[in-house]
Amino acid sequence: MSQRLILATRNAHKVRELEAILSAAGLDLDLVGADAYPEVPDVKETGTTFAENALLKARTLARATGLPAVADDSGLCVDVLGGAPGIFSARWAGRHGDDKANLDLLLAQLSDIADPHRAAHFTCAAALALPDGTERVVEGRLPGTLRRAPAGAGGFGYDPILQPEGETRTCAELTPEEKNAISHRGRAFRELAPVIRELLS
Repeated sequence: MSQRLILATRNAHKVRELEAILSAAGLDLDLVGADAYPEVPDVKETGTTFAENALLKARTLARATGLPAVADDSGLCVDVLGGAPGIFSARWAGRHGDDKANLDLLLAQLSDIADPHRAAHFTCAAALALPDGTERVVEGRLPGTLRRAPAGAGGFGYDPILQPEGETRTCAELTPEEKNAISHRGRAFRELAPVIRELLS
């Protein structure tokens, strides 16, 4: 019977993504999303860093279920804005998850910033928490520059304006496979895989 691991998300796409990464790393785990435990409430992200928010979510799930839990928190960090929107990425324009409003506001704020100074990166912190209190956090980054107008219909959030280093396309113009290979979340989860192996074997 393989060890059960919970991912703090109700997004089936994220569960499949982590499943693929873990199986590529040779880990045979019974991975489920948070919707397998509907009685556990969603955690308020009250941390001041991606790592704190990821740990909050993983820790709460591990305590509530008695099972090892993984969580992630991610966002866009713009150099000239001192790392903002950062942990406020999903609610930059005020309402949580309004991708278009967030994008429009950010582009307006950067409208007079010259192209050489439009560096930014996606960051993802991925945390593993065990019921015994053991915790680990790793981070993945996808560096790039910000376009002046959105391009591409794939992805979500700020994908249409971030052009990854070495690419001529935005994240929203990449295929899902291309994006997963370089994404900040993919990098963080791949970094977490050996930690999961070490702590759960």
